[in-house]
Amino acid sequence: MTRFQLQDRLIDFSVLAIDVVDGLISSKAGNHLGGQLVRSATSCPLNYGEAQSAESSKDFVHKMSVVLKELRETWVCLEIIRKAKLTPNSNQLTTISKENNELISIFVKSIETSKNKSQLKKS
Repeated sequence: MTRFQLQDRLIDFSVLAIDVVDGLISSKAGNHLGGQLVRSATSCPLNYGEAQSAESSKDFVHKMSVVLKELRETWVCLEIIRKAKLTPNSNQLTTISKENNELISIFVKSIETSKNKSQLKKS
């Protein structure tokens, strides 16, 4: 997967999160978690864009780690929404949770690969 394909995938993920939020039950909890979900999910492609302009390998790993942190935060938010039954659309929640997990796996591997490359350069 190219960096452009990954960026598009992150953007699509953010749009899906927005769609999930638009379908949440209107309540204090739904509004709170909806805001949190929008913030964490939409920050992923934005931070990934910053990673593409990293000033060093260390900076790249740091910025990619921020994306991973936001993906994990998004996952927890989705789990709370699911367990609290704040959306009537369980299929949509299943779809975004699956994509979230796949993106987490991609970023874990990418960060690991980048760290290994940095270690090899030092040797």
